[in-house]
Amino acid sequence: MGRIRSNFIKRIARETIKKYKDQLSTDYYENRDFLETVVRFSNDKLRNRVAGYVTTLMKHGE
Repeated sequence: MGRIRSNFIKRIARETIKKYKDQLSTDYYENRDFLETVVRFSNDKLRNRVAGYVTTLMKHGE
């Protein structure tokens, strides 16, 4: 069983992939640093969860 993510995190991740698919990769740390420059997050936990979901989606070929 996987972890449950809120629709808010999923929406941010999907919108980010739509806009910046060419600049994202399957590496979590690169995605985390890239998201820091592109999206303004209220805290680090939210940024990390979005980066993790973006990485998961990129690995699955979204």
